[in-house]
Amino acid sequence: MRILIATAGSRGDVAPYTGLGAELRRAGYGVALATSDVFAPLVRDAGLEFRGLPADTRPHAGVRSRRELMRAGAAFITELGQGFADAVADGTDLLLLSATTAPLGWHLAEATGIPTLGVYLQPTAPTSDFPPVVTGSRSLGRLGNRAAGRFALRMADRVYEQAVTELRHRLQLRPLPASVMRRRQEEANWPVLHGFSTALVPRPSDWRSGMEVAGTWWPHLDATERLPAELEDFLTAGSRPVLIGFGSMAAGDGERLSEIAVRALRRAGLRGILQSGSAGLAADGDDILTVEDVPHTLLFPRLAAVVHHAGAGTSAAALRAGVPAVTVPVTADQPFWAGRLASIGAAADPIPFRSLTAERLADALGRVARQQTFTRAALTAAHHMATEDGAGLALKAIQQMTGA
Repeated sequence: MRILIATAGSRGDVAPYTGLGAELRRAGYGVALATSDVFAPLVRDAGLEFRGLPADTRPHAGVRSRRELMRAGAAFITELGQGFADAVADGTDLLLLSATTAPLGWHLAEATGIPTLGVYLQPTAPTSDFPPVVTGSRSLGRLGNRAAGRFALRMADRVYEQAVTELRHRLQLRPLPASVMRRRQEEANWPVLHGFSTALVPRPSDWRSGMEVAGTWWPHLDATERLPAELEDFLTAGSRPVLIGFGSMAAGDGERLSEIAVRALRRAGLRGILQSGSAGLAADGDDILTVEDVPHTLLFPRLAAVVHHAGAGTSAAALRAGVPAVTVPVTADQPFWAGRLASIGAAADPIPFRSLTAERLADALGRVARQQTFTRAALTAAHHMATEDGAGLALKAIQQMTGA
């Protein structure tokens, strides 16, 4: 059986599926992952077939306002839809769809008869338990949260309208609004697995049947991989350092953020590692080291704290390592994850990206790195996450669904 996982977005929207795909491949399935060309090495390193999708989020990395995000999102989705059919046509028996690709994949499934399963990294269905991830972390009350969730889906459907229209025309399907297709899927209890931990987001009791929280899908890590020698030397040369990085966020802000990071670390009396990322963080000194991408699994357990943008993957990785965080959310679902980390006591209150100063960061770092309550909360979550097997649960669901 040939399984195609389709996702699009930043590295954090792709990496978790390399681990899920590797688990499915070990179980005997042929697994391909369709995403932007820039992530081809990531996919192939996990032993998976790569299929390209013509959508690259890098030109939109600096977008921050909600209006700009909607406009950029519509352009991104329209571009994505144009190549999606080609990726599926290369041979697919089962289609696993991310939250980004599902509203397009449903139409491909209608045209081809290929069965589909949702594999989401964020909770998108309306619930009374919390507000939609795209609106931040502040609860609007049970009725307000659910109403806002329905409104967020309507806004998402607007983003997909043009892409859906063009895709259905290409597939020779009759026109169908994106919102009508979504309603069909919900009424049919279309199955969706969510690749995050119940330590952060327990399954809402008011979700429809067919929606489950599986546990985190961890990025593939080769068993032979090691940290760079320079980083290993730095880690062993003194007290546990703090990692500061913003992933694929904050392009163009590197000089300002580097200065803030260095001042904050020295004000708090902490050693630091700057992860360059899209922002291009960089600094020199005996107490500070700059690194490129390194595996979170190997590095995070050896840190005192992590300063990050609260992407879903980085948030989960810090928790898994039992390491507290200072979150600086930039956009999209990041305020939501930052709020969840703070709510369980594993992070300080979020510092919005636009409000970040060396003084605020130093104060938060001083508390998180030295007050044991934050570390204890992170360790409690880590113990909970160790009981979950997200990829294994997904494998069982696929076996039950396909009989193969």
